[in-house]
Amino acid sequence: MSILGYMQKVGRALMVPVATLPAAAILMGVGYWIDPTSWGGDNALAALFIKSGAAIIDNMGVLFAIGVAYGMSKDKDGAAALTGFVGFLVLTTLCSPAAVSMIKHIPLDQVPFAFSKIQNQFVGIMVGIISAELYNRFSSVELPRALSFFSGRRLVPILTSFVMIAVAFIMMFIWPIVFSGLVNFGEHIQKLGSVGAGVYAFFNRLLIPVGLHHALNSVFWFDVAGINDIPKFLGGAKSIAEGTGIVGITGRYQAGFFPIMMFGLPGAALAIYQCARPENKAKVMGIMMAGAFAAFFTGITEPLEFSFMFVAPVLYLIHAVLTGISVFIAASMHWIAGFGFSAGLVDMVLSSRNPLATHWYMLIPQGLVFFAIYYVVFRFTITKFNLLTPGRELAVAGDETDGQDVNVSANSNQDVSELARQYIAAVGGSANLTGIDACITRLRLNVKDSSLVNESLAKRLGATGVIRLNKTSVQIIVGFVAEKIANAMKTVGDVAAAPVSATAAPVAAATAKPQAVPNAVTIAALVSPVTGDVVALEQVPDEAFASKAVGDGVAVKPTEKMVVAPAAGTIVKIFNTNHAFCLETEKGAEIVVHMGIDTVALNGQGFTRLVEEGAEVVAGQPILEMDLDFLNANARSMISPVVCSNIDDYSGLVIQAQGSVVAGQTPLYEIKGK
Repeated sequence: MSILGYMQKVGRALMVPVATLPAAAILMGVGYWIDPTSWGGDNALAALFIKSGAAIIDNMGVLFAIGVAYGMSKDKDGAAALTGFVGFLVLTTLCSPAAVSMIKHIPLDQVPFAFSKIQNQFVGIMVGIISAELYNRFSSVELPRALSFFSGRRLVPILTSFVMIAVAFIMMFIWPIVFSGLVNFGEHIQKLGSVGAGVYAFFNRLLIPVGLHHALNSVFWFDVAGINDIPKFLGGAKSIAEGTGIVGITGRYQAGFFPIMMFGLPGAALAIYQCARPENKAKVMGIMMAGAFAAFFTGITEPLEFSFMFVAPVLYLIHAVLTGISVFIAASMHWIAGFGFSAGLVDMVLSSRNPLATHWYMLIPQGLVFFAIYYVVFRFTITKFNLLTPGRELAVAGDETDGQDVNVSANSNQDVSELARQYIAAVGGSANLTGIDACITRLRLNVKDSSLVNESLAKRLGATGVIRLNKTSVQIIVGFVAEKIANAMKTVGDVAAAPVSATAAPVAAATAKPQAVPNAVTIAALVSPVTGDVVALEQVPDEAFASKAVGDGVAVKPTEKMVVAPAAGTIVKIFNTNHAFCLETEKGAEIVVHMGIDTVALNGQGFTRLVEEGAEVVAGQPILEMDLDFLNANARSMISPVVCSNIDDYSGLVIQAQGSVVAGQTPLYEIKGK
């Protein structure tokens, strides 16, 4: 893995502990609303909320160790999180002032001050990385039979404890130097005052495309270089009393983001909408409105930023410059508000009564000015240089999407498992996919060859952008469902690559599938799950099925209402909308029965479930009942694929059915072993 790829992996893992900050922000924000002057000293309820939030903020170091260890682990197992916790406890205990005094035989008052700050986010991140690497390397190690209880995941915390002894020994000599370097770096930026805040904000936005902004944020927001802007701000009156929070200063690395996220980016969204081609405006309006609302209300800006980041990089550079200017202005004028998660309306309201929030309301008129600036600058730049922002794409010859991003499901509620299969097909299939992760709005994928990614298909699935960072790293912008899709991608099994050319899909897919070996053993023999007429899979009016990205098999157009099990096995999944189910045979063949095309859009209407997930069934046993009159009138198509999703594990299929078939009686196809 390249250094960039590894740093991105660390950045992704940092999102795990950072995700706890909204809880701290809400708890402490409510507490300061109740008692803004004495931070709970005069009100028991306020003290309850403030202390609850402080429990998170005061322990961010250990949360980073646990979160990074978990986030970087290969299988996201709880044992990795435990390993990070154990490692942090051992290291920070051995490097505490009392332990250093005892181990190095020096008076306690002569122990370097750096060791009193050993429990910080920087050390937590370092411990998390080491713990994750140990977990990934040793979690599958098997010890001799006498010690077998300590094999695998149980072994890793023990190893980590010993490794941290060595790390602690090294830290006793280098930590004072590292700490001094970090403090000097922070002091250098602090000496730049408001200019330093603006420089930080500029690079904060500039690093978002590669996901390294989290590492930069940890320097200014947390206790890495002594700045610790977010915890100090959330500490409010307590920070002031302790002398760590300075009115008009603490929060300056946060305040200027509010005008950008709440107002500036919505202004950019309006400009992009108005510059769209007339026939695309309705579609662009939906995308821009959703992104603008997310930015204004929650401070989550990625849906908007990624809509123009790569199609018009000059706009993103302008955005980064304007962000730096905004943070500089707010810091210079001492218009201060802070956040626990991001600079949206929720955090502004919560921070408004924090005693460290000064003239916070002035960020609103500043935001209105930046709304106008973003709108004017973006609209002028787009039209002057004819930038291909969303809705201005030119149609490509032979591209059936005509330059538009069209979701092949035509429905935002498409089942996540199905969507995950299609995204796997779009990135070159399971064979090309080596790692799956997600940020708030992005699928972060490691692949063998990024050139195999079918960008057109990804956009038709609903992605707003595809980023090829290098030969092995790809990011796909899918919106707030990114984590759900990523989790589903990890569990759907083998999926073949989708062909790059839609017109060549049937041929390409057919030749890519394995062919049944003559005289091979039959793994499973399927009967038709429904009475009707057989349709070749290549003729199914859905690219994912027709290209055999979901699996190999045939389809049936039903003429009767009952849907039965095509083979004996276990019903491992019935979709919430009851339009499809997955059956695993006793020999491991995974069968997907999908009734109709885009029937997920009907939200379960027309289908009645007759069994539940986990049921053991026999061939011919009723699974679903359909209202065919309703479905034929409302579904895009009732052609129903019956596919083996893990066909690559076998030599291929032998199709037996043609013409008319009867549910539970007519042989459909056989799955042959290798």
